[in-house]
Amino acid sequence: MFGYIKGRITHKTPAFIYLEAAGVGYHINISLSTFGKLEGLQEASIFTHLHVREDDMSLYGFFEEEERQLFVQLISVSGIGCNTARVILSYMTPDELRRAIMHDDEFSLGKVKGIGPKTAKRIILDLKDKILKTAGADAGSTVIKASSGIKEEALAALMALGFPKAGMDKHINAAISKNPGIESVEELIKNVLKQLN
Repeated sequence: MFGYIKGRITHKTPAFIYLEAAGVGYHINISLSTFGKLEGLQEASIFTHLHVREDDMSLYGFFEEEERQLFVQLISVSGIGCNTARVILSYMTPDELRRAIMHDDEFSLGKVKGIGPKTAKRIILDLKDKILKTAGADAGSTVIKASSGIKEEALAALMALGFPKAGMDKHINAAISKNPGIESVEELIKNVLKQLN
């Protein structure tokens, strides 16, 4: 329905943004990869995917068309829903995901929460040919400046991704203790996701 939406970013978290276009504020769910690339931007063109269910309509947004294509391909795989696809794209960059699929790397895919060996095999089987046809380079994500609210933002993002609040503080603190040089919400969340596997 929407190819992309161009507008002003009025609110931004690692899990979603509000994008105002023509007087309408769109709630757009995003991945950590997209969040990193939006740092410092006041306006953006976001490629979108509208997911419609009987009881819900959700809008997912991506900084690059390439990431949106990967998202659409992922949700075409049996057993992969929108939230799982977003977690995969938050745990792995588009380039890492393509590499894992092209090289039959079930181990890397299996590190993602909710992805077991069978699902990893299914992703590779269903998407390898498609990925080989559309393989290309992907830009690195932007690291955001550390702030006093980094832990709170990380917790809110993890909850938005479906993780329970209970215990997340402990995982966040553990990630910071292991990697005191963490400077971004994106990096912190990735470290927490690694702990949860």
